[in-house]
Amino acid sequence: MKRGSIFIVALSMLALSPFAMAVDAAGPWEFTLSGAGNNNKDFNAGAFGANLSLGYFFNDVVELSGRQTITYGDSGPTTSWSGSTRVAVDFHFPVSPHLRPFIGANLGFVYGDGVHDTMEAAPEAGLKYFVNNTTFLFGMAEYQFFFDNSDSLDSGFDNGQFVYTIGMGLRF
Repeated sequence: MKRGSIFIVALSMLALSPFAMAVDAAGPWEFTLSGAGNNNKDFNAGAFGANLSLGYFFNDVVELSGRQTITYGDSGPTTSWSGSTRVAVDFHFPVSPHLRPFIGANLGFVYGDGVHDTMEAAPEAGLKYFVNNTTFLFGMAEYQFFFDNSDSLDSGFDNGQFVYTIGMGLRF
């Protein structure tokens, strides 16, 4: 059973190897786009949101990026919107020509109708899968905590939230 599993994994890696291309030929800029949405069973209330970012790689490992998130919600009688603007630093690990795990942190501001306007900070981690040398799919998770000043950091961390993002991106 164990030899069979190893054989299947090796065969899968061999089959995917033509699609694994080096990212080195891509430029220092990166653009990502992702979205989300939901609605109730009657389709008369819901929400949708979009995330985009623009990043710059100083070398193969360190990226500085700006991110914008906008969310619009309609619960029937009321509508609301919210947003967040963040700056992030991520460290990428080139483990293979097509896989790039990363870790980092972001800092920004959350605002809108349905939220208390406040600062936010978040550690984050994710994975990019390059389908060619410029285009990738990615997934990321972050733990956002909110604060107005340094006195509210402890309670903000205790009352944070996990945020998950799946999308696509381009290096140019």
